[in-house]
Amino acid sequence: MFSILDTLKMCAGLAGGLMLYHLYAVSIGYPSAARQARAGYVLVAEKSAAEAQAAEMERQRNAAAEAGEVHRKRLAAAEAAEHAAKDTLETEIQSYELQISEKNRACAVTAADRQWLLRH
Repeated sequence: MFSILDTLKMCAGLAGGLMLYHLYAVSIGYPSAARQARAGYVLVAEKSAAEAQAAEMERQRNAAAEAGEVHRKRLAAAEAAEHAAKDTLETEIQSYELQISEKNRACAVTAADRQWLLRH
């Protein structure tokens, strides 16, 4: 059916096809090597994503701690200002009472009035 010449042509065609596939695989890269490289890339990508997530969580934790510290300082300053305002009010009340007593007049401010002034 096939002559020897046909068999040689088919073998030459097959060898040429294998040679072309080999050149393609060498120039582009073998599929198994590409799969291995992609598998390694996935591991590296997952690792870098996990590191970025950890860095972001640490940044958020540090920002929350800093915000808490700033809030604590503001609260302390507000409490100090409130205490100073109360002291000033007490001093003003005592000064007023002293002025009235020097003029021999009675002070109409009762304890309830004094408490109302302290609250407002």
